[in-house]
Amino acid sequence: MLNRLLQLRQTFIAVRQHQGYFYRNLAIAILTNGIVSVVGVEQAIAVPCQLPAAAIQQKENLRQAAIRGNRTAQNRYRELLSQHARQLTACRQRNWPRNQAIWLRLYPCDIRPGSLERIMDRIVNKGYNQVYVEVFADSKVLLPQADNPTPWQSVVKVQGAQRVDLLAQAIQKGRQRGLKVYAWLYTMNFGSAYAQRPDRRGTLARNGFGHDNLSALYDVAVDEDLLRRENGKAFIDPYSPQARQDYQKLVQAVIKRRPDGVLFDYVRYPRSGGGASVAARVQDLWIYGDASLRTLYRRSFNNKGLALIYQFLSQGYITAGDIAEIDALNPEEGEPLWQGRNPNTTKYLTLPQQRQPILQQQLWLLTVTHAVQGILEFLQVGIRPVQQQRIRAGAVFFPSGNRAVGQGYDSRIQPWDQFPSNIEWHPMLYKACRNTSCIVGEMREVLSFAQRRTEIKPALAGVWGKSISNRPSLEAQMQAIRQFAPRITTVSHFAFSWQEPGLDRERKFCQMR
Repeated sequence: MLNRLLQLRQTFIAVRQHQGYFYRNLAIAILTNGIVSVVGVEQAIAVPCQLPAAAIQQKENLRQAAIRGNRTAQNRYRELLSQHARQLTACRQRNWPRNQAIWLRLYPCDIRPGSLERIMDRIVNKGYNQVYVEVFADSKVLLPQADNPTPWQSVVKVQGAQRVDLLAQAIQKGRQRGLKVYAWLYTMNFGSAYAQRPDRRGTLARNGFGHDNLSALYDVAVDEDLLRRENGKAFIDPYSPQARQDYQKLVQAVIKRRPDGVLFDYVRYPRSGGGASVAARVQDLWIYGDASLRTLYRRSFNNKGLALIYQFLSQGYITAGDIAEIDALNPEEGEPLWQGRNPNTTKYLTLPQQRQPILQQQLWLLTVTHAVQGILEFLQVGIRPVQQQRIRAGAVFFPSGNRAVGQGYDSRIQPWDQFPSNIEWHPMLYKACRNTSCIVGEMREVLSFAQRRTEIKPALAGVWGKSISNRPSLEAQMQAIRQFAPRITTVSHFAFSWQEPGLDRERKFCQMR
């Protein structure tokens, strides 16, 4: 019996030290009948490319010595970074997924010597070869104060650090370790500080009740910000020339740093709360900003079309009396015309009450399409300069953001199924149902719309080794994605802060001197 126990112990030590594997909850018990058994064991799941504890500690010791100025340690640290970079590249080429990414937020305290190095080292230690660095969020940009041409404040506002470029440093230090570094930007959510500027109030998206999303009832429980426990959203009118100009300046500043890719998040409208979470009336749509209305009116091709659009937007419907009155005011015109309308649908109907339901439905489809077109055009504002520089572009989205609900639509109106096929699609598979079925369901939906050539790179929320917030472990989610969609070669994990909560808190709340 003793020999059997020793044998089991040696086996356990061997597998625990095996590089690239992750074993959890191993326990040994001796049953009352004298039979030795292994109990409390979850299935051993491979986590490729993670570094063993000894290599991690060696690198950390060298990093700390290098910060203190030890020249020998500095040289050895650089050599070890190169070695680990080569190992990571080779390992990821042999294992699924070929690219494993993580979402990362940086803080002002990360300008401290050694902070970025520590973060990037830990990302490599966990087997990641890509990192998505948050560059624009919550009315702040990861650009130095001395080189920030945008209307947003810099993340780093520390005396004496006006020229510190955290984005450029993150790109440089990530690549030094074999990481590809993407810039992650909010898109139509410009942040509440932007909205409070008197010269930018006219850029906000508005609904038919005169509200922007800051004054409307807003349901944060359906947003990914629930994961980050943040708010402060302010969504812009995508047709606003000022908003487009501001965003172009941001994108140009970002691509000047030459990241490996740029990801566009919040490519949508806000989701209202309560019954307004479903846009079933034209007033529920976020198309009442000045620029949006001007563009919508220009979609009319004659006076009848313009008058009906105006009436529909103003009161939310049209009546047979409205149609008769508009006909009488414009006797020289035939059918009311606007973009996309087939006039033959009512050409042979003479009575206004016969035409009313058809015209009203067509006006509803016109306004929904107008809302969608604004999002797609604004996404192109970001994508175009990125692709012109031969940098990869991608869009982040919720698979549920474009749903038809009854006679209406999810008020986010996120038309991801119409996103360009030549950019990366990053669906956020964040649905929580205690198992992987809902995650696979969302993946199935995305695959059903994507063209074969479209690169789909799903984002998962969770941590290694355990379930959290009704979500299975990352291992379980990854295995489910691999079994269902083996052609997927890139998977990302939200977020570094979830995997390193202690380090995230320390960096977020540290005191800069």
